[in-house]
Amino acid sequence: MSNTADNIKSIVVVGSGTMGLGIAQVAAMGGFETRLYDIKEEQLQVARARIERNVNKGVELGKVAGDDAEAGLARLSTTTDLNQALALSDMMIEAIPERMELKQSLFGRADELMKSEAILATNTTGLSITEIGASTNRPDQVIGMHFFNPVHIMKLVEIIRSKKTSDDTFAATEAVSRKMGKETVEVNESAGFVTSRINALIGNEAFRMWEAGVAEPEDIDKALKLGLNHPMGPFELVDLVGLDVRAASTKNLHEHLGAMYEPCPIILDLVAAGRLGKKSGQGVYRYDENHKRIPGSATRP
Repeated sequence: MSNTADNIKSIVVVGSGTMGLGIAQVAAMGGFETRLYDIKEEQLQVARARIERNVNKGVELGKVAGDDAEAGLARLSTTTDLNQALALSDMMIEAIPERMELKQSLFGRADELMKSEAILATNTTGLSITEIGASTNRPDQVIGMHFFNPVHIMKLVEIIRSKKTSDDTFAATEAVSRKMGKETVEVNESAGFVTSRINALIGNEAFRMWEAGVAEPEDIDKALKLGLNHPMGPFELVDLVGLDVRAASTKNLHEHLGAMYEPCPIILDLVAAGRLGKKSGQGVYRYDENHKRIPGSATRP
């Protein structure tokens, strides 16, 4: 059976962190029976609560109809049984840590358990889709879906073809993305795709300016927002995404694209100090218990 959007009724999202829960939310609200998997039940409870808060806020703001919110949440379930979730789903979207060996292990397992026509997608920010797909017997049905944080607000999905991805797989993934309410761009496999390459350059240069004493983070953020019309400053963005995520992405770009992507030492020092951004309460900036940035809190590691 060829891959079409009509064949995809159910989606399993593997990983219930910030990106995974966001993907699960837009999948369920887009009309798909959605299973959100994580190894820990406590993490799933936290993820479910965040999704419900997001959806209810959409209702309060008049962006989501009450009936649609209720129906979307009813389509979402959580599970710690990965084998069953894979076996019952038409598509997998993976949102686990950026380590090739972890992704290859998961994709090999999904290949064994999922129906033969199922599509296997990764939300990697820069790892090789071809290399991930090589761990399966269906590399033509492996594809990249790069979502952006916060997933329920950001409109874009970069759809990345591996060297083996079929046209049917791409077309079905594009249609699924649109049912989720997203705009898409088509990208051929390349380290960092489009957005990660640009973001890494901007973010790295911002850290270098801070390191050289050109300006403080709050002023650099303000300059890019008001002078270049960026919706967020580079330090605000890296705290949101996670400094560990950005460090891993930049290291990968450095390996594949050369010296211009070498991570600024401050990024690595912050990660080593456990300052990972909003999720840890402190990154470049510090955050209060409501995850609000504390003014004047940027400090070097």
